[in-house]
Amino acid sequence: MQQTVKEKSRSSAFGDLNDPRLFREFSYINGEWCAAGSGSTVLVTDPATQEMLGAVPKMSGEESKRAVDAAQAAFPDWAARLPQERSAILRRWFELLKQHRDDLALIMTLEQGKPLSEARGEIDYSADFIEFYAEEAKRPNIESVTSHMPGGEVEVWREPCGVAALVTPWNFPNAMITRKAAAALAAGCSCVVHPSKETPFSATALAELAERAGFPPGVFNVVTGEPAEIVEPWTTDSRVRVVSFTGSTEIGRLLYAQSAPTIKRLVMELGGHAPFIVYGDADIDHAVTCAIAAKFATSGQDCLAANRIFIERPLYDEFVQKFTAATKALSVGPGLEDPDIGPLMNEAAVKKQEAHVADALKRGAVLLTGGSRHPLGPLFFQPTVLGDVPASALVFFEETFGPVACLTPFETGEDIIARANDSEYGLVAYVHTRDAKRVYTASRALQYGMVAINRTKLTGAPIPFGGMKQSGLGREGARQGMEAFTEIKYVCRNFL
Repeated sequence: MQQTVKEKSRSSAFGDLNDPRLFREFSYINGEWCAAGSGSTVLVTDPATQEMLGAVPKMSGEESKRAVDAAQAAFPDWAARLPQERSAILRRWFELLKQHRDDLALIMTLEQGKPLSEARGEIDYSADFIEFYAEEAKRPNIESVTSHMPGGEVEVWREPCGVAALVTPWNFPNAMITRKAAAALAAGCSCVVHPSKETPFSATALAELAERAGFPPGVFNVVTGEPAEIVEPWTTDSRVRVVSFTGSTEIGRLLYAQSAPTIKRLVMELGGHAPFIVYGDADIDHAVTCAIAAKFATSGQDCLAANRIFIERPLYDEFVQKFTAATKALSVGPGLEDPDIGPLMNEAAVKKQEAHVADALKRGAVLLTGGSRHPLGPLFFQPTVLGDVPASALVFFEETFGPVACLTPFETGEDIIARANDSEYGLVAYVHTRDAKRVYTASRALQYGMVAINRTKLTGAPIPFGGMKQSGLGREGARQGMEAFTEIKYVCRNFL
């Protein structure tokens, strides 16, 4: 636990669920709801109130292995099913998510702190991936290739890899599971899922709905507990053929190393450090609106968050004034009140905001608003704007992952693309300009897996989400997301 639980009975908020069975305090292995053999549990708290929400089993390495046993046993039958059968079950899962949207959003807001409207939006986003891959499940076909050898018939097949281990974060506790699992299940893989110990109830609710949708036992498993106990056995188990992880670059490196001896396929969506570039010809009001959205969605706890906001000098003063005013207007409160900014996830997140603000001010930045904890509670932080942030500040090297915006000017003619690229990360970049040529040249030159021009929202089920450099490996979403869970087999034959 990251903070002290209030000495009182657990929160009664889950009593507001229309379907109380969506709140499950168990792991889900081989079609059964399980407690830890040791009886140990991990407490889960509401970040807005520090009240206890419930507890999930603290599973052991042996129980983690048992989940792989179940997934391995279930894999041959699931892989052999007609694609239309897998598609129909995925479609039913999608329909159940939409049917229980409000309950799933409430669970997420209570355990994660996300504003309720954002949580509802995430459920819609999550369901979109299941619907998309329900259709994609029917599309992988044998590809016929013109033979380069006399008498030879050549085909290329796509086959499911096997057991896929999915390790997901707390900031998008529903969508990061469905984006991975829907693709893996559509391809014919079976899954073992480890959700963040801070937000496990979104995962167990998904397992409840997966069971209702008709997934056979062992095809979709959720194992709760401490990541070191659960995930390390998966990285060293040769039966696990794919590890898909969303989280920090630091943990990604660790999983990369642990997976090396068994040569697994890796899909990793790691850290982001997004530049937001506003050129002098931009529509300033539109750019400010987009920058607010890019910085403060999910209370800034988003790998797509704009971490470095560069404004060309002719627009700088006006942009700073308008952006600061818009930031001051943001509401702060518990997620159930549907504010603009909710609580941060834990004490470490709050301390990082404090450290980044203090470092930037020490190096000459100007505090324009905010800058400290919010009086609402220990995990609330004021929406903050820092101006004239120097390139030596920590925020230019590290993800802030919170509601602290850093603005800095650049001079006309300066190679701002080089400054934007000066990072080990390369997930997303934002550019605002009306110059058509610059749109093209900037999009080409930015070393980022995704580029948004004159807008903020760019993700969704049909697009390949992922980054360059140390922001990750592979792509999630689109057909590329499903391909990550398949092996290519080449068959060359003669008919005698």
